[in-house]
Amino acid sequence: MSLERAPHIPVLLGPVIEALSPASGALFIDATFGAGGYSTAMLEAGAKRVLAFDRDPSAVEAARPLCQRFANRLIVINAPFSRMEEFARIEETPQGQPPVEGPFADGVVLDLGVSSMQLDQADRGFSFQTDGPLDMRMSQAGDHAGRSAAHLVNTLAAETLADILYTYGEEKKSRWIANAIVKRRAERPFERTLDLASLIARVLGPRKADGRHQATRSFQALRIAVNDELGELARGLAAAERLLKPGGRLAVVTFHSLEDRLVKRFLAARAGKQAGGSRHLPEVQAIARPSFQIVNQRPLSADEQECADNPRARSSKLRVGVRTEAPPWPPDTDLEVPQVEF
Repeated sequence: MSLERAPHIPVLLGPVIEALSPASGALFIDATFGAGGYSTAMLEAGAKRVLAFDRDPSAVEAARPLCQRFANRLIVINAPFSRMEEFARIEETPQGQPPVEGPFADGVVLDLGVSSMQLDQADRGFSFQTDGPLDMRMSQAGDHAGRSAAHLVNTLAAETLADILYTYGEEKKSRWIANAIVKRRAERPFERTLDLASLIARVLGPRKADGRHQATRSFQALRIAVNDELGELARGLAAAERLLKPGGRLAVVTFHSLEDRLVKRFLAARAGKQAGGSRHLPEVQAIARPSFQIVNQRPLSADEQECADNPRARSSKLRVGVRTEAPPWPPDTDLEVPQVEF
């Protein structure tokens, strides 16, 4: 498959496909469709069908040529992956029949974070390197749209803003930045990405030795808050657990420590390895059998060549689990996802 002209190059594509082992007759779920790199690779490797999800309507619209190419084998659904179980069961239910029950997927892949297409579109407001409206919503319309980054920055109290920057961006100087935001917005509101990025840069001073922009952590934090990314991830992992058949495989590609930590805890808890940091898990583990086996105890990272070809791969990590015959764990088993109320 040629990816040279693709607007978004899927990270760790080879290892992901190897981990999922698409085979003839198998049904796979691409929970984060993007530009369709994983879906295409799975179909070309022999998967019978792929159900793909993306909450960005523009990604679903752009998928039409691929859907035509893989007629009746690729279905792309405009929905967040936290709801993939609901929509997948509807899609797999024959017309006029009761909803299909039990697991039926042979594999699920999640490629987390923001896509290259979204970063490259200045009007989406994800990038601190190009000027655009301070938006950051994965979906800007319809049922999946929520409050924009501008809304949060211009309305939340300094303490809440600081909590968001610290919790979701691990920004140590979160209170400095939050206080500066509140002071400046009293004069005029923040509407553009470069305006906010410039203020953060002034607060934090010169760039660090690693060359990262001073606004990197803050923009990550705001994006996570706007899109409830950690909550989505926790719900998506639980949905994948319920959809995967025994022997089915879950492959998750993460791009920062908060995502990776959550996936690691989920798989470790479901494999009976540790309590996962949740007050509910000790009592659940006493009655629940392991629902996953961990394939790689240490996450797989991109090699030097891939990082050189695709800088986005530098922070990527792949974790893989195989579904056991045990029933899924109770739906109220939480992982104590970091949350800031606002």
